[in-house]
Amino acid sequence: MGVDTHRDVPVAVALDGLGGRLGELGVPTTRAGYRALETWAAGLGEVAAYGVEGTGCYGAGLARFLAQRGHRVVEVNRPDRATRRRRGKSDPIDAEMAARAVLGGVAQVVPKDTAGSTEMVRLLKLPRDSAVRARTSALNQLKALLVTAPAALRESLGELATPALLARCAGFRRGDLDSPTDAAKQALRSLARRALALTAEAAELERQIERLVASSAPALLDAYGVGPLSAATFLVTAGAHPDRLRSEAAFAALAGASPVPASSGRTTRHRLNRGGDRQANAALHRVVVVRLRWHPPTRDYLARRTTEGKSKPEIMRCLKRYLAREIFGLLRPPRPSPGALGPCAGAAGHL
Repeated sequence: MGVDTHRDVPVAVALDGLGGRLGELGVPTTRAGYRALETWAAGLGEVAAYGVEGTGCYGAGLARFLAQRGHRVVEVNRPDRATRRRRGKSDPIDAEMAARAVLGGVAQVVPKDTAGSTEMVRLLKLPRDSAVRARTSALNQLKALLVTAPAALRESLGELATPALLARCAGFRRGDLDSPTDAAKQALRSLARRALALTAEAAELERQIERLVASSAPALLDAYGVGPLSAATFLVTAGAHPDRLRSEAAFAALAGASPVPASSGRTTRHRLNRGGDRQANAALHRVVVVRLRWHPPTRDYLARRTTEGKSKPEIMRCLKRYLAREIFGLLRPPRPSPGALGPCAGAAGHL
């Protein structure tokens, strides 16, 4: 079964085990619509898997519903440009291509779990990051305003550190706007109070995130240099079940910390990976910077590789790769012993 998801009406196409088309159906993006899709698919026979496009966006609700009902859900990328040029573009065509990607084994990725504590961390991290960006914008506007403020006001505030500056500006009283100085004070008051409110909002969200991370992945917080926000970023990047990542190399590639071959002819070399999750890459960078300053084994590694002729950027890329391996090991749950594994039975049916 393949599903091309949209905001209002996702379209599903069912194929049999040989690739024959069994039918198509469009349903609304409601629980009733999802149940109608499940009932329709069950009426065609046993469903081996659902290939769903956009499991992190429009398909998140459907993927969550199907996973909770015990179905196998596979994340499917949209068809490439060459395929779309040959086959055209429509919702049923895209849904059929999603089903064929699952049938042919091209799509095998399990979507992220959006029903556990990791999803809670992601949801809280979104407004926290937004509050930090808005606070930075308010601070920049406040300090830019000081540059053109009346001289007396600028001289009284220009030497203050940021916390004292915010406290002073937030304490300005409302009054009649009789001069540019009065207007400047009102503007500074508004921006300072906005920045302080956003600071408090971000701090409260960070405390909630830290509690969730401490309960779901305490081993991450025990790693040297990994704080609550960095740990939250790694959790969100890997998803609720890191087993969806095949290996630590896959996690390193996902975090943009793996070297990319850039060889040609007789030249063999690698270049920096500019892909992957840039927030995870930034979190790796922050942890490496902390370890380079305070962690004795990391400082010894820096000294040794420097004597070998490596530059600091090259050394940091190596350290980020090693750190990605360490983080991946902390994210993965302990594997059961071979004797504890139960029998596995394959499922047959239509896609």
